[in-house]
Amino acid sequence: MTVRLHWFLPTGGDGRTLVDRHAYGPNDARKGAGVRAPDIAYLAQIAKAAEQLGFEAVLTPTGTWCEDAWLTTAALAQHTERLKFLVAFRPGLLSPTLAAQMAATYQRVTRGRLLLNVVTGGDSAEQRRFGDHLDHDQRYERTDEFLSVVRGVWRGEPYDFDGAHYRVEGGLTALPPDPVPQLFFGGSSAAAGPVAARHADVYLTWGEPPAQVQRKIDWIRSLAEREGRTVRFGIRLHTISRDTSAEAWATADRLLDDLDAGTIAAAQAALGRSESVGQRRMLELHGGSRDRLEIHPNLWAGVGLVRGGAGTALVGSHAEVADRIEEYHALGVEHFVLSGYPHLEEAYWFGEGVIPELSARGLLGRTAAPVAGGGAPLLVSGGR
Repeated sequence: MTVRLHWFLPTGGDGRTLVDRHAYGPNDARKGAGVRAPDIAYLAQIAKAAEQLGFEAVLTPTGTWCEDAWLTTAALAQHTERLKFLVAFRPGLLSPTLAAQMAATYQRVTRGRLLLNVVTGGDSAEQRRFGDHLDHDQRYERTDEFLSVVRGVWRGEPYDFDGAHYRVEGGLTALPPDPVPQLFFGGSSAAAGPVAARHADVYLTWGEPPAQVQRKIDWIRSLAEREGRTVRFGIRLHTISRDTSAEAWATADRLLDDLDAGTIAAAQAALGRSESVGQRRMLELHGGSRDRLEIHPNLWAGVGLVRGGAGTALVGSHAEVADRIEEYHALGVEHFVLSGYPHLEEAYWFGEGVIPELSARGLLGRTAAPVAGGGAPLLVSGGR
C-alpha cells in the first residue's frame, strides 16, 4: 500500500489567513486585502501546480460558500491533463439516477478523472438552505438508499428500488461510467458507520491524533467485514511544511496572531451548533483555547479555532511532516487529502519539500512524481 496524495481547491476563496470570511463575516469581507477570489484563472493555477507536483487529485468542497463543485471541476478539467477531481456532493439535493448519469458523463468527458466525495451533511441550518429538512440520522438513512440506487443504475440495466426516501422504476445509465468512480465517504456518528461499511471505497476521516484514527479504522473495518467488504482509508489534513521546523511553527504562530478573541468566539459558537459528530470531535481537540494546540507531535489544532471541517495541520520541517504521514500510513491510511493557506504556495512547499522525502522512503507510487528543485515556493502575489 503506497501513499496517495491529494490537494484541495479553495472554491470559497483563498488567502493568507485562517479566518473564514464567508461564514463568519459580512459578505463584502471577502473583498478585503489578501483575499483571492475563486475564479477559474486562480483555481487553474492551483490545479496545474498540483498536477505538476505529483498530486493524484484535488478535493473540491460543497456548500453555501463554495462554487459548485461539478461545474468548476468540469471547467478545470480542460486546463489539466491527468489530474483527477474529488468532487464533493450532497445526496438528497438531486436524484440518485441523475447523479449516476452525471458521473458517467463526467467520466467520458474527462477520460476517467472523477472521484466522488459523499457529504451527508451535519448542519441542519446549512441543509435547510437547500430545502432539506431531514434530521441527522434520517440524512444518513437517505444516503444509504441514494448510494444503493447510484450503484444499481451504474450496472447499465434497468434497476428497481423501493425505499423510504426513493422509489425508482427501471433506473439505469445507458452508458455506465468507465471506470466506476471511487466513493470517498466520511462520518463519525453511529448512523454513519454502517453506511460507510456498505458503500464506501475510501473512508475519509478528519485529522485526529493517531490513536483516535486507529480506533476509527478498527471500527469501520469491523463493520465492513460484516458486510463482506474491504474499505480503504484516507485522512483530511492541512499542512505547514518548511525547510526547518522553526520556520514552520513561525508560520503557524503568524496565522494564530491574525485571530482575535471575538473572531474565535464567533466561530466556535457557530461550529458548536453543528450536529456533526466529527465536528464536535474537532472542537474537543482544542476546546476553543489557544493554549496547547500541538495535540500530537507536529499535529496542530489551530485551524479548527475558526474553520469548520478539517481543523488540524501537520506543522514542521519537511522530514517531520513526512514522519507524521508515515505514522498515519502505518495505521492503514492510504489517501492523504491535504491543503494549506494559501493553497498555491503551500502546494509548492509540500510538493518540493515533503514529496521528495516520501519518495526517498519508498512510500509513493508512480502517480506522485517529485519535481526537481528546492523547498522555496513560487510566490504569486505580495503580502505576508
